[in-house]
Amino acid sequence: MKKILIQLDTDSLPSSFDRVVAIDSGVDELFSYGGVTPENVEPLIHGAIFTRGAEELRNTAIFISGSNVEAGERLLAKIQDTFFGPMRVSVMIDSNGSNTTAAAAVRCASKHLDFHTTEALILGGTGPVGHRCAQILAAQGATVRIASRSEERAQVTCAEIRHAVPEAKVVPCEFSDEGVAAAVDGINLIIAAGAAGVQFLTGEEVEGIETLKVAIDVNAVPPVGLEGISPTDNAVEINGATSYGAFGVGGLKMKTHRAAVEKLFTSNDQVLNAAEIYNIAGSV
Repeated sequence: MKKILIQLDTDSLPSSFDRVVAIDSGVDELFSYGGVTPENVEPLIHGAIFTRGAEELRNTAIFISGSNVEAGERLLAKIQDTFFGPMRVSVMIDSNGSNTTAAAAVRCASKHLDFHTTEALILGGTGPVGHRCAQILAAQGATVRIASRSEERAQVTCAEIRHAVPEAKVVPCEFSDEGVAAAVDGINLIIAAGAAGVQFLTGEEVEGIETLKVAIDVNAVPPVGLEGISPTDNAVEINGATSYGAFGVGGLKMKTHRAAVEKLFTSNDQVLNAAEIYNIAGSV
């Protein structure tokens, strides 16, 4: 029986990136739909779960894509509500590539740090990748400062993370020119996960963080978020800290993405979100 992946994209045009990765992951057939919403998804789900016997449903899976992470999460909730009993298929959500990117970035950091004793700063921490980096780190025992230009937005993200990870040690942090010194004081890990072309720290500012052990920048568009880190850096030592750039993280992200799609077809009852994809990143 052929493996069928149904791509449900919240954007009007299904992501070509995600379609290529699906094919490279060994999918036999790929059905791609754009403009999918909680209001119009039910017939697509019924088509997925009523066409094969319950014991055969592991050969069908759903991949949620699109640029809007919140829209993807709403779609996931509707899909789960539509399933019943054994009539379900496995689902993976990676809207905006946020889960696979965050999982890969944190896995890179884990090679050099004990998270239970780590003070981390996430720049762009209220964005999709930053939010998930912070949530994964908090679940692993790190103390995480979530930085944003708006402390109110950072507080909202902290609350959302505490809801998902009740034991999370997360602190909102307003990141401004006046507050840089306080934000970086005593940190061991910094992850820059802001919008493309936004620089958070100069090379001099990064070099001045005496406690820094690992610096990760997931942005490849110049200027990068952390000056001095090249997109191609892959465990490169710079001024005593190990650095990873966007492509250095990207290699693991791509392997993780493919492995997660492959895992969908091992059973019909999986939901692969940030935590599950992080676990997969540790095995590739």
